[in-house]
Amino acid sequence: MAETSELLERLEGRVLTLTMNRPDALNALTPEMVRLLLVALNRAATDAAVGAVVLTGAGRGFCAGGDVKAMAKSADATAPLEVRTQQLRTAMETSRLLHTMKKPTIAMVRGPAAGAGLSLALACDLIYASDTVKLTSAFAKVGLSGDFGGSYFLTQRLGPRARGFVFLSPVIGAEEAARIGLVDRVIADADLERETLAVAGQLANGPGVALGYMKANLNLAERGTSFEDMLDIEALHHARCYYTEDHADAAKAFVEKRPPVFKGK
Repeated sequence: MAETSELLERLEGRVLTLTMNRPDALNALTPEMVRLLLVALNRAATDAAVGAVVLTGAGRGFCAGGDVKAMAKSADATAPLEVRTQQLRTAMETSRLLHTMKKPTIAMVRGPAAGAGLSLALACDLIYASDTVKLTSAFAKVGLSGDFGGSYFLTQRLGPRARGFVFLSPVIGAEEAARIGLVDRVIADADLERETLAVAGQLANGPGVALGYMKANLNLAERGTSFEDMLDIEALHHARCYYTEDHADAAKAFVEKRPPVFKGK
């Protein structure tokens, strides 16, 4: 495990777990934490040793979003709009990487996930939540409009209901989050890590090339790619998978009535 003051990295098998590590502040984001996340995610995206990424938070919460105490200290800052905008856009590459890297990403969420913290969870392919989870947009409560892709991801998951969730910032628990589709699965807190890492391990050792194309297909579809264009894209991606070692072994394994051995090639 590579440890820093604000981010922990642990590679077990082919699963990389990234733990935001400011538990006393509910893992509120700082520029340093975001910088470390960007470095880790960029590396994970191209590291052949990593098959899946799990994002979580240390202690009793996932991530409380931006550090409001730090915001209060800098409320009168005079940085030009263009500079502040570019700084934020660079930080938001964390969400883009989680959403688009050709590897499965899972948010393992317990306790509070608010604001940008919720956006980071939503950027992942799957959200596995503890029964202790508390989710909220929170931006309206601090006079901000939202960042880290939250508007996009909430619209994808909630449809028209995203407006009320963003405008009113209700705090919802695990049962309600599962009912409206804001999380994919609710797990007893004591079992959350074990069950999440089991799924992550299954994905990390799966047909990596095919999973990457599946993710690309779904991302293109959710961006409104036309049906005709999706047929062309699916045909190309599916055909490419025919030439992989994973497909060859899976087809052979089917005939031999044994489990396939995927190598991500």
